[in-house]
Amino acid sequence: MTIMAGEADLLTRFVTTHSPELREELVLRYVSLVHFVLGRLGISQDLGNDYEDMVNQGLIGLIEAVDRYDPAYNTQFSTYATVRIRGKVLDYLRSLDWLSRTARHRTRDIRQAITILTERYQRTPSDAELAEHLGMDIEKVQQALVDSSRVLVSLDAVIDVDDESETSLYDTLADDDQEDPFEQVARKDMQTRLIEALKELPEREQLVLSLYYYEELTLKEIGEVLGVSESRACQLHARAVMNLQAILKTGVKNG
Repeated sequence: MTIMAGEADLLTRFVTTHSPELREELVLRYVSLVHFVLGRLGISQDLGNDYEDMVNQGLIGLIEAVDRYDPAYNTQFSTYATVRIRGKVLDYLRSLDWLSRTARHRTRDIRQAITILTERYQRTPSDAELAEHLGMDIEKVQQALVDSSRVLVSLDAVIDVDDESETSLYDTLADDDQEDPFEQVARKDMQTRLIEALKELPEREQLVLSLYYYEELTLKEIGEVLGVSESRACQLHARAVMNLQAILKTGVKNG
């Protein structure tokens, strides 16, 4: 979202005056960001009251962004607000233990199975192979992928760096203005590994990640591009991230 001249002026005036009227106007102008963030997280209006609860959390994040934004950040307000909204929604979901214990166990089991089978077959496994390995129906495997795509499986997901430390895929892409030479080398190495791992994914999974993380489409929009349901887009996204984690962990090169 690009800030128009009038909106930039509105932000500047609010920062100066903290007028309640300007505050309300800013919130109303950017309320669509809340729905955008929820869509990016794979959270749809099909959830009914739960969706409305998350909208409310997103609005709290938006209001905090309005109150705390400083033009000196040299960052677009929409970018800053998106981060605040997303953080508030994620905190809320974690506090609720969003996935049931069974769903979490299935997600963990599938992630481990993908790593094991990727190393065994030297390629990413199919849903049928995962189901056989886990002694689980394919439908349950696919439902577990949908569950895991709800916030918990993303570039924010934690991956092992070595036996004593861990990081997230997102951290390898984010620019934290670190000046430490060792950290710069380590980050550059991880970025290189991530790029190489991406090339090992099936083309469709590469496309899903590109549409989600670079084109910033929601899972519903990705489904429309691919001609599949939102649920199937959730599965593809979860599989792509889990496969990426397995490739990074095992060093497997397909083909």
